[in-house]
Amino acid sequence: MQRNQKRILIAAVLLLASVLLFIKPVTNTFVNANTGDGSVSSPYTVTQAMANQDNSTKTVEGYIVGQPVSTTSVIKFNFPNNYAFALADSPSATNIEEMIYVQIPSSFRTSFGLQSNPSLLGEKIKVTGTLTNYFSHAGIKNGTAFEQHEDGTQPPETNPDPEPETPSPGDYYDAANGKSGEQLKSALHDIIDDHTEISYSNVWEALRETDEDPSNSNNVILLYTGRSQGKNENGGNADDWNREHVWAKSHGDFGTSMGPGTDLHHLRPTDASVNSSRSNLDFDEGGSEHTEAAGNYYDSDSWEPRDSVKGDVARMIFYMDVRYEGDSGEPDLELNNQVNNGSAPYHGKLSVLLEWHEEDPVDDLERRRNEIIYNDYQHNRNPFIDHPEWVAEIWE
Repeated sequence: MQRNQKRILIAAVLLLASVLLFIKPVTNTFVNANTGDGSVSSPYTVTQAMANQDNSTKTVEGYIVGQPVSTTSVIKFNFPNNYAFALADSPSATNIEEMIYVQIPSSFRTSFGLQSNPSLLGEKIKVTGTLTNYFSHAGIKNGTAFEQHEDGTQPPETNPDPEPETPSPGDYYDAANGKSGEQLKSALHDIIDDHTEISYSNVWEALRETDEDPSNSNNVILLYTGRSQGKNENGGNADDWNREHVWAKSHGDFGTSMGPGTDLHHLRPTDASVNSSRSNLDFDEGGSEHTEAAGNYYDSDSWEPRDSVKGDVARMIFYMDVRYEGDSGEPDLELNNQVNNGSAPYHGKLSVLLEWHEEDPVDDLERRRNEIIYNDYQHNRNPFIDHPEWVAEIWE
């Protein structure tokens, strides 16, 4: 009897072993089915997409788990806008390191923005776009297709042209048309006022997009030197690039506070040591040529940028004068025809800036910046890029 029981036990063990050997390849097959090649029919998981931030265009599938508002913060309610969401492989994910940030182009915001569609939280989504950092975090940008899982209600959408759309002048500037002088300035202020503000830490990521080198998507163009430099070579060391306030932040003492201190329309990447030399100098002509920035001149009270960005600088300063008029607790910034303005809320030299505006007309790089800032970040425009003729209507 005992011998029979022993035989039965041995047979049972052998049977169990054979079952386990059968199950193992099935399990492996299941795991492999959850990874893809990045195509529409076999999308990447979020984990795969985060591990392949190589600027390739891929389709990624995951669950919407919130809206990123900074590198380290994803919110799950009271969504402030329709510009981004975070995806994860699990609908219950809470660890930001398990999420990828998705930038939503303007043509998809009505259907996929969380402010307009908070019920999308927890839904499964396919996104086709470029695998690249967003908010200095693993991300997907320049999306060309957004599709909710077949159990959802949103139909698939495609965007054949993900580039920002220019608003028609009749829409955006309607209240300013036909005006001049102070009336024009006041109308433009009302149009561009109350923009969406970003934090100073988020300016880094924004400048990587607004000032991207058209010939090398891994680099940004530095304002004063014109040098093309790696997007991530930023900081405070001598050859790093940093965030230059073209309207010197001490002129009005607004520092790096949200609002004038983080307004992308006058923030530009510059060489750190060149930025230090420019300091809070007003703009004027003359002085000694800077040893690190050919074509830039400076002395004890003024800075003269290289010829190809003189107009850019002027139009940024004009924008700041119009945008900040002292309402809502903001400084009242004004142009004057002086240098040595110090901490007063004034910037000069107006007569020289007017000359630079004429000598260096608006170019495609300025237009591109204006579109990106309008569509992706602040949702306001620099009117003197769109309408250069309005400079003379206000200041001449």
